[in-house]
Amino acid sequence: MKTNVLLKNKAYLYLTEFFAGMSVMAVELGASRLLAPYFSSSQIVWTIIIGTIMIAMALGNIYGGRAADKDPDPGKLYKRILIASVWIAAIPAVGKYLVIGISALVIFSVNSNYLIWAAFVTCMIVFVFPLFLLGTVTPSLAKYTVESLDDNGKIVGSLGAANTIGSIIGTFVPTFVSIPAVGTSVTFLIFSGILLILSLIFFISEKRSYIAVIVGVVLFILFSIFGYSDSFAFWEDDLSYEGESVYNYLQVREDDKKVALSTNVLFGVQSVYQKDNVLTGMYYDYAMAAPYMAGVGEKENLNMLILGMGTGTYATQCDRYFDNISAEGVEIDKKIIDLSREYFYLPDDVPVTEYDGRAYLSALKDDDRYDVIMVDAYQDITIPFQMSSIEFFSMVRDHLTDDGVMVVNMNMRGQKEGSINDYLSDTISACFSEVYTVDVKGSTNRELFASNNEKMMETMEKELKAEKEGDLKAFMTNVDRELTPYEAGNRILTDDKAPVELLGMKVIDDIIREELTYYKALYENGGIEALLAI
Repeated sequence: MKTNVLLKNKAYLYLTEFFAGMSVMAVELGASRLLAPYFSSSQIVWTIIIGTIMIAMALGNIYGGRAADKDPDPGKLYKRILIASVWIAAIPAVGKYLVIGISALVIFSVNSNYLIWAAFVTCMIVFVFPLFLLGTVTPSLAKYTVESLDDNGKIVGSLGAANTIGSIIGTFVPTFVSIPAVGTSVTFLIFSGILLILSLIFFISEKRSYIAVIVGVVLFILFSIFGYSDSFAFWEDDLSYEGESVYNYLQVREDDKKVALSTNVLFGVQSVYQKDNVLTGMYYDYAMAAPYMAGVGEKENLNMLILGMGTGTYATQCDRYFDNISAEGVEIDKKIIDLSREYFYLPDDVPVTEYDGRAYLSALKDDDRYDVIMVDAYQDITIPFQMSSIEFFSMVRDHLTDDGVMVVNMNMRGQKEGSINDYLSDTISACFSEVYTVDVKGSTNRELFASNNEKMMETMEKELKAEKEGDLKAFMTNVDRELTPYEAGNRILTDDKAPVELLGMKVIDDIIREELTYYKALYENGGIEALLAI
């Protein structure tokens, strides 16, 4: 076999190893962002992504080593890199359609763990093949670089170091640079282009495989120009904003009556702002019972802290109905903070700190106390375990005034015994003597109110009697009637053990199963035609 002049000093092989490692990590991170709008970014989804990618890499290592022993032609390796680059370029164009199609098939095929199966099958179909091809790089390059047993350890170690350094860079660049700056789709295209250039340089220098090169370049261009779209919700045509931040996929929808934020295509709306300044009947209206429980009418100024500020609808609503509340918020996603000012009319005098909610509590002084602390950091299955443990709720308790009230928005109300909300409620009950809950009508949300003030409910009733007649008093009176004391169990979540995602998955399964009952019946009676006729 003729030795390519490009490979004589081995530098190009190390460069290939470096960029292959970088691309693998970039695709892995891109996979998480592609799947997050549909399946969440929970630890469960990350486990599926990492697991399937490790399967692909292991199989690639085995095949790459055997192929290199059988036919030590670097051209075969660079053809695999070329194919991987084209496949990765196709992901932004077809990936989201595959996600929706696979999800629909899985939902009608399995009876439980819908999201796990849908995410796993999606990863296997979309990501395993290109990463299998990139998995062949390291053993193949070891074959091409090792010429004797005298220095094989040094060479293999150097290849491993090049791959690892590339992987490190491929971890940081997408997360902190490319995805926030240009989005997930362009990130895929950037690293696809890097792999394409690697293979092009090899084949041009060797003066062969022109047809494969031309086909690869043409397909890359076609996917870049015609297939690329930065919209995950491709069926939507009326979004006011769609984009990505370091933490979330975000979309804002606006009409004459309301503005809505969604951070997840398949799990509905996270925040709604009504433009006509009325009560919405949503969870943040129910949560306004907390100021009454804390004696808002008797205080010159009621201090409120909101952990998980989001778009600030709770703060805005409290500001609208109370004239003596000083609210401040904590939100980890700066882009959501920006959207809250631009689209959701969050007052400029409401300060918002860009920080993690628990870390913010840890940084407070011992004597920093609030009359109301709202915990609103739970989002579909991605419940942060560090904000669901007894240690966290103890911190909240310690930063409440003696008659202070914590209100928690639980957005996945489970109907079965032992749901995620039962665990959260039991954990909270271990920190507070008074715990009451109320279900939000027309949604899966449940509001929980907790305090160590034994007269919390008496205070609310007294405040409502003194409240002037109006829509808020009428609404709060109904909430007061529906509040139920929680009977605590011993299901305690701790920093060491808080399986919130598995518990949340069970609730999501129940919700999906309930929603699908109607559609499955249609399908069983009338087939696909009945579904299409809806």
